[in-house]
Amino acid sequence: MASQQSEEASSEQSVAPPSIPASLSPSKRHEEYQYLDLIRRILAEGETRPDRTGTGTIALFAPPSLRFSLENNILPLLTTKRVFLRAVVAELLWFISGSTSSIPLSTAGIKIWDGNGSRANLDALGFSSRATGDLGPVYGFQWRHFGAAYRGCDADYTGEGVDQLSEVLRCLQHDPYNRRIVLSAWNPAALKEMVLPPCHMFAQFYVSTDRKLSCCLYQRSCDMGLGVPFNIASYALLTHILAHAAGLRAGEFIHCMGDAHVYRDHVEALKVQLEREPREWPTVRFGTPGGGGLKEVEDMKVEDVVVEGYKPHAGIKMEMSV
Repeated sequence: MASQQSEEASSEQSVAPPSIPASLSPSKRHEEYQYLDLIRRILAEGETRPDRTGTGTIALFAPPSLRFSLENNILPLLTTKRVFLRAVVAELLWFISGSTSSIPLSTAGIKIWDGNGSRANLDALGFSSRATGDLGPVYGFQWRHFGAAYRGCDADYTGEGVDQLSEVLRCLQHDPYNRRIVLSAWNPAALKEMVLPPCHMFAQFYVSTDRKLSCCLYQRSCDMGLGVPFNIASYALLTHILAHAAGLRAGEFIHCMGDAHVYRDHVEALKVQLEREPREWPTVRFGTPGGGGLKEVEDMKVEDVVVEGYKPHAGIKMEMSV
């Protein structure tokens, strides 16, 4: 085993960073280059590490944050590969609903949580008494019922725990300069009940004096190939939704990362992506009147989120490590 690990480590360390075409020079100002340049840096400077999934990663810790302007309705949805937009929107609204079952997403054709909620994975984690799809008190539960005792995905938690999302909307509308406008998915007391501890775990919101809403996200574990493009789009969209519902304008999304990593089986796919030039960002608008606060957010449906002008390069297949 030691010999095999040594050979794998040697193979990982021999991965050469892709050359940087002139067309992808960091001097270009498109904000997507922040993401692409971080991929390059991880491949060039990252250390090879084992990981929970057994796939292995190349990683950097705490790289410089990425900053994306959301003004003029911009949505930073990566253009150097097609991001599954419908899944971004549906998952975010699923978080907002407080649901902890993967079944509603799967039924809608969104399979991103299927592996985590599978019978095999639940049994392997010791959750054999849970129904298939019951993920435990994950993101949405912490957003809407932080601190409540978890009794399964079908229980009624009305009025239980702290409704952080409600407090965020209240502050945005009535106390916008509050420095405590925070949404936390990280609850140490509940981690053992979750199929997966939160990766994107802590968001703080800031309203400027000219009424622009910005969001700073801290993400502890950052899968640069599959997860991060999704996370950027999701929290940027959340910022737009909250701004719309609170009668504000969207300002900026800032993404702070802890363990930023490339899975070993994503390296070749990302080299393809690095050869592509970013295209113009799409924009987002909503089919709701705006200013409606928490109820407007809770009532929002996938079809209320209208993204226009998204013309990405083709998708690039990458496997998800569970």
